Amino acid sequence: FIGPSGCGKTTVLRCFNRMNDLIEIARVEGSIDYHGVDLYDPAVNPVEVRRRIGMVFQKPNPFPKSIYDNVAYGPRIVGESKSDMDDIVERALRGAALWDEVKDRLKASGLGLSGGQQQRLCIARAIATDPEVLLMDEPCSALDPIATSAIEDLMQEIKTQYTIVIVTHNMQQAARVSDRTAFFTTEVNPDSDSRTGLLVECDSTEKIFSNPADQRTENYITGRFG
Repeated sequence: FIGPSGCGKTTVLRCFNRMNDLIEIARVEGSIDYHGVDLYDPAVNPVEVRRRIGMVFQKPNPFPKSIYDNVAYGPRIVGESKSDMDDIVERALRGAALWDEVKDRLKASGLGLSGGQQQRLCIARAIATDPEVLLMDEPCSALDPIATSAIEDLMQEIKTQYTIVIVTHNMQQAARVSDRTAFFTTEVNPDSDSRTGLLVECDSTEKIFSNPADQRTENYITGRFG
């Protein structure tokens, strides 16, 4: 997802795993069909939605727990057996390309890792419940170029296992890591001066960046506005 600030990219992203439910003033209308099920059906358990659709946030947010307990947190909530936990933690840390760096200090605090390592720990935490989809809200915005490169490499590796939906303001990053790109913008209601987010177009990344169908998309990716 690309687009100017305030156009609703993160709000849409958070709809997919019902994180907006946690915002008191948020109201969701409509439906999101996932494998034929409306994720907002009253019979659907939000915890199960978040198990199947994981999320990594803009700033690394490890829990004030050990590296091990950070990764084991989700599997414990969904009822994974204690006897399987060591394997689950190792598999998730390997999947996030972090195992070799932390395998000898799993009981150390996750807060003691570098920024890039913390973000990979958060990715490990997200994939530990074996989700089908991984949502990433500007996962590299708080990282230096080296850590950003490591996260991008990781995304390329794990996209064969998970569907990844990423919000980014970095046009070069969107062009590098994505297969498809959606461009959002805002519309202003002249009567109320209110703003509404709008999905302008969604297509292959190659087409969006080389020959977009809408002039607003071209204006944004070429830096004419936004």
